[in-house]
Amino acid sequence: MDTEALIDPATYENGPPFELLRRLRTEAPVAWVEEPALHGQAAGPGFWLVLRHADVDRVLRDPATYSSWLGATQVRDATDLEWVRRMMLNMDPPDHSRLRRLLSRSFTPRAVAALTSSIEATAAGLVDRMIGGARSGSCDFAKDVAADLPLLTLADVLGVPAEDRWLLFDWSNRVIGWQDPDYANSAAFDGTGGTAMAREALTVRPRPDDSGRMPDPRTRAGMPDLYAYAGLLAEEKRRHPGDDVMSVLLAQVDEGGGRVSDAEFENMFWLFAVAGNETLRNGLPGGLIALLQHPAALAALRADPSLLPGAVEEMLRWWTPVMVFRRTATTDARLGDVDVRAGDKVVVSFTSANRDESVFPDPDRFDPRRAPNPHLSFGHGPHFCLGAQLARVQMRALLGELLRRTRTLEPDGPPALLRSNFQRGVKRLPIRWTAEPARLRPAARSSPPW
Repeated sequence: MDTEALIDPATYENGPPFELLRRLRTEAPVAWVEEPALHGQAAGPGFWLVLRHADVDRVLRDPATYSSWLGATQVRDATDLEWVRRMMLNMDPPDHSRLRRLLSRSFTPRAVAALTSSIEATAAGLVDRMIGGARSGSCDFAKDVAADLPLLTLADVLGVPAEDRWLLFDWSNRVIGWQDPDYANSAAFDGTGGTAMAREALTVRPRPDDSGRMPDPRTRAGMPDLYAYAGLLAEEKRRHPGDDVMSVLLAQVDEGGGRVSDAEFENMFWLFAVAGNETLRNGLPGGLIALLQHPAALAALRADPSLLPGAVEEMLRWWTPVMVFRRTATTDARLGDVDVRAGDKVVVSFTSANRDESVFPDPDRFDPRRAPNPHLSFGHGPHFCLGAQLARVQMRALLGELLRRTRTLEPDGPPALLRSNFQRGVKRLPIRWTAEPARLRPAARSSPPW
């Protein structure tokens, strides 16, 4: 079966190849995929693509056999493997366990409660800004509304001044959108109104070469501005700690009496600034696309807002922002009906697992009442997403406020999707709306921090 469409990032500008994934789940649930040279990228050795829910779950639960560290977690072989192995995302226990414990303890109940309150106020302010007292209007929901909520939430988590948040936007674009010409050179933040830390980081922002290419953003050398900013932020947090998660993290002491090193902090900052932003930034408009394409579900949510928590889980399943992740076999193993050899790349497809017919009846249908809903959009096992609960809070807050404040929501043109075989990204989502007349002038709220 021809599988090139699965690895060609241009495929995903029209959405994931669901029919091909369905056929593979039936005929070859652990399928060998070649990696030919594409779009200026060298050929790779190929990999096993894991498509069924049970097999994906098995791989994610077994880091001893399927390692995150050995070859890191990006599908294409890393060109800076020694460095990326130092990221928590690319570690195995026990090294991963140590950092995860420190980070988990940094999300104190007080910090999470403050973040939840801030998220709800920010979501209300974003919808206020979108409506602006008008009875009807249009906007790009992806850029004008959805992008700001994870940026502002991350600014709170990281202790980044709100005026620097669009640096996070550019960094995410460059890393996640490195295959997309619209995003690869992202430079929306020009330093105007930013802090001195931001302006200093901009002095080392890389520039395109004579052919228009940027350095590989998946390497340390490709993101010098991010690492420069992270170093400056760590210095500031150590001098003047706050209540944010990163300040708490820097003060933590592990079981051996050690603290988070500068390099560990910088890599955690990378992980939050990129992964923590991009997944939700695409999950929010992806969730709205689900509602726009399923008017009956949209009407059901308007009639019964108590359905929203379940609908958010279904949005995460139906859209699946992160489509794949890689592991590397540490030993010969039997997976499904194939023999995997030590050193083979093993890539789990969350997109396929979340539409596995044996787990999700009528999987292509968006059903806000679907239960149970054991989707794998936040991963599973030791690398289950630490930010899952905050992501759910943000989706419920923004989409709930949007439904509460509007009477109608309609597409105003087709969405523009990211050229990426990793992140199911939404670059633009034009919508039209009419306001709920009784809520044109909401009660005054505390101003969001922008």
